[in-house]
Amino acid sequence: MAAHPTDTPSAATDLFAKVRGHERSEQLRAARENDLLPYFRLLEGPAGPVVEMEGAERIMLGSNNYLGLTGDSRVMAGARDALERYGTGLTGSRLLNGTIALHTELEAELADWMGTEEAIVFSTGHQANLGTLGTLLGPGDTVIADSGDHASILDGCLLSRAKLRAFRHNRLDKLERALAKGAQDGGGVLVVVDGVFSMEGDVADLPAIAELCRAYGARLMVDEAHGAGVLGARGAGTAELMGVEAAVDLRMGTFSKSLASCGGFVAGSHEVIDYLRVQSRAFLFTAASVPAAVGAALAALRIVRSPDGPPLLEAVRQSAQYLEDGLESLGFRVVRGTVTTPIIPVVVEDDWKAVLLWRALYDAGVFVNVAIHPAVPPGGALLRTSVMATHDRETLDRALAAFARVKREFEAEHGALPG
Repeated sequence: MAAHPTDTPSAATDLFAKVRGHERSEQLRAARENDLLPYFRLLEGPAGPVVEMEGAERIMLGSNNYLGLTGDSRVMAGARDALERYGTGLTGSRLLNGTIALHTELEAELADWMGTEEAIVFSTGHQANLGTLGTLLGPGDTVIADSGDHASILDGCLLSRAKLRAFRHNRLDKLERALAKGAQDGGGVLVVVDGVFSMEGDVADLPAIAELCRAYGARLMVDEAHGAGVLGARGAGTAELMGVEAAVDLRMGTFSKSLASCGGFVAGSHEVIDYLRVQSRAFLFTAASVPAAVGAALAALRIVRSPDGPPLLEAVRQSAQYLEDGLESLGFRVVRGTVTTPIIPVVVEDDWKAVLLWRALYDAGVFVNVAIHPAVPPGGALLRTSVMATHDRETLDRALAAFARVKREFEAEHGALPG
């Protein structure tokens, strides 16, 4: 039916209205006006223990370069050799023209390192989780995730349209309740947890989780982004450290932490990896990693698996223990777990205090990360510090001295920090 001449179409809601006056806009405005924004700061050199950042030298306690390999001559040579042989990019997906020998070598060595039948390399770690969860799970399935899991896990769960049952962080009683409900949902059930949680630095109780999965017939996937290259005798992650590798169905990892590059992988059985290779849209419809990134990751992996690997693993553990003990002795509230990891969170609680403390440390020559809501629960603001195997004691002592001075001055002006 034709519209009446006096009818006028109703105006659509402006799609961009949500970007104006959102819940963070006033905080962002105030932070920018006072130069208190802790994000998007400009790094001006290599990501080492001490960096050049915005015109000054600062001790880097905010990097995931856990083994310090981004500046290793062997890793740089791996990147350089790949660049010279294959050029700057592959300009296509792995399915079509984007697979090179470095990919297949890396996948074979990752599978051997993880003790699995096969591995598949994605262009980013985010895509590894997205492409695996979004492919294996479907609307009739159930996925059970720890509330502290990385955002890429949540994104993959949502993409899959499976029933999502989240359980409170590291609460095994809540996990068992979710498993009991999941068993009644009618489809397949997958539990997915971080091995090392990226904000708090604590670890999942994988032996207990694996036992619960076995009891309820669920599959188990572990995100080892912050565990691979750090934990275990051979650096294969939390599952290796806790002796449950055979009970974990899928293990995900990244190259952007200990392996000094960019990319991600999933390791598991031949049938699952082969399925992902031909079904995962995040793998099929994105360009292959640039050759230099693959060459660097392969070189870094070979260092980890060489006789040079164990001393690096021990060095990062000792650096973490030293900083953790030092911060606690200064009166900071440090989140301590059952396993020492390179992530040492300092509890501040209040978002603005966390930002102000970050700025004071930044001005004192120490860079740390700030985690505020929604990255952490309301009232749970953290300074997320992290160490490298290449941090020496003199550098860490300088950082601790800066923490002590900043704490004293900060508390005199703003009141006591959580202790």
